[in-house]
Amino acid sequence: MNLSILIPLLNEEESLQELYTWIIKVMQENRYSYEIIFLDDGSSDKSWSIIQGFATENTHVKGIRFMKNFGKSQALHAGFAKAQGDVIITMDADLQDSPDEIPGLYEMITQQNFDLVSGWKKKRYDSVVAKNLPSKLFNWAARKTSGVELNDFNCGLKAYRNVVVKNIEVSGEMHRYIPVLAKNAGFGKIGEKVVQHQARKYGETKFGMERFINGFLDLITIWFLSRFGKRPMHLFGAIGSLMFIIGFLLAGYIGFSKLYHMYNNMRYSLVTNNPWFYIALTTMILGTQLFLAGFLGEIILRTKNNEERYKISNEINFL
Repeated sequence: MNLSILIPLLNEEESLQELYTWIIKVMQENRYSYEIIFLDDGSSDKSWSIIQGFATENTHVKGIRFMKNFGKSQALHAGFAKAQGDVIITMDADLQDSPDEIPGLYEMITQQNFDLVSGWKKKRYDSVVAKNLPSKLFNWAARKTSGVELNDFNCGLKAYRNVVVKNIEVSGEMHRYIPVLAKNAGFGKIGEKVVQHQARKYGETKFGMERFINGFLDLITIWFLSRFGKRPMHLFGAIGSLMFIIGFLLAGYIGFSKLYHMYNNMRYSLVTNNPWFYIALTTMILGTQLFLAGFLGEIILRTKNNEERYKISNEINFL
């Protein structure tokens, strides 16, 4: 199978028919073998009924419905697990991603041998203050932190080689950072393609300004996980040991100084009257706690079970 088209959605009943017709047109014009997987993230409108209609008339259409809204990353995780195409394309359901970009993305994966190609909405039709400027700042920070040179991490239109999506773990709200996850997994050929961005035709965006705050927090998380996720003791244990040693040496110096003054009949004060004693004690306690945090992290990492992160209520056309 040439293509798997993954479409996560939440309450997009107005745009689904137009999107579906557009994708089918592109598939037929290019004679692709394909599957379209709609990933309904707990919609409360008629989205699922519309998807069922598509699946009835076209066996290439498949659907996964969550019992409630679990998030875009969880929807993509479910879709990646089911996708069978040689190339996987992800796109949003709001018609802001153009299906006409699919052949170009497919060619970059199959002919130019990219592992992953991310869309770049160079010309946007969003609010400059509410979206464009925060997005530019966010993308700059993501490039500097991750080392992945992309201009638009937030673009939902991406193409992947099948082996990539089968070897990355998308959780939380990490869908923005799939290129970073891919790089950390060893897939180094990551490209970018300028794609057409279309103004939203129906409804309202499901994401507000808080997504940029969450995005920066996720960026810190992914930096930590990529460097210390498999070895938390290397961070917490090292910092904790260093702090404990500094506190211990400082306390030893305070004690030795008092004994020296006593032995030589010099003026001295109680150790508890010295503020540096409390600084040393606090440093030792914090160092011990950080060391234990690293130790517990290692234990949890080795004994954790992979818990189910979402509940699927319905599936369509999956064998």
